[in-house]
Amino acid sequence: MLIPATQLRVGMIVALKGDLFRVTYKHHLTPGNKRGLIQTKLKNLKSGTQIEQRFRSDDSIDKATLEERAMEYLYNSGSSYIFMDTDNYEQVSVDAEILGDSISYLTPNQRVSVEFYEGTLVGIELPATVDLKVVSTEPGLKRATATASTKPATLKTGLVIQVPHFIETDDLIRVDTAEGEYVERVKL
Repeated sequence: MLIPATQLRVGMIVALKGDLFRVTYKHHLTPGNKRGLIQTKLKNLKSGTQIEQRFRSDDSIDKATLEERAMEYLYNSGSSYIFMDTDNYEQVSVDAEILGDSISYLTPNQRVSVEFYEGTLVGIELPATVDLKVVSTEPGLKRATATASTKPATLKTGLVIQVPHFIETDDLIRVDTAEGEYVERVKL
């Protein structure tokens, strides 16, 4: 399936030069009055080697067609993450290296879409947003309810993101999994 280069996202799997690559880094460059470029780092799923590749904004990229199965994340054991197929209860162990940054958004009993390419597990597709508990953050500033300033907050999974000053420890917040950014506070 061809997609514009501007739609590339970190974690996405693309077919390039006859191999499958996972996008590990993406940066959109707009140099002066020239056309925009997409600077990427791609990791080969077979060999593990990493390459840098630039695409023009109007280039089309072949997104790999993957088989997706609904699975539930159960727990991690060292660097292995255990998922269970919700249809037949089969459990699959996935190495942390395959999951990449996705592990920062996984919580036990969370349902995700696990991606397979020709029978081999190659990654997971997270929901657009996840709700995570704040385990530590600095005390907020008084009357800082409508400012654009932020502070760091450590979430239940160990992820550290910037949040508004009114967010406190033990608050439940919604996080955008594509950008790793605060969306809103979740009412209990």
